[in-house]
Amino acid sequence: MVREPAEDLALVKALVEASHAFDNSGADPERNCWMAVHQHVHGVLPSEYDIREIDEGLYLAVLEARKQSEQRV
Repeated sequence: MVREPAEDLALVKALVEASHAFDNSGADPERNCWMAVHQHVHGVLPSEYDIREIDEGLYLAVLEARKQSEQRV
């Protein structure tokens, strides 16, 4: 399945918002974006030693979008 650019932007935005939900357990944008993408890809939060792969391109897009949104504030 190939996603359209608008779908990608909507997904990235949704995952950035989801990553903020993890800020109460630690304000680490890299970790929180990874957790949001992991939950999106696998349907569950990662366990402590979870080694399942995630879409690295999606993770990097979410992390970059989050960093950009935090710079605008």
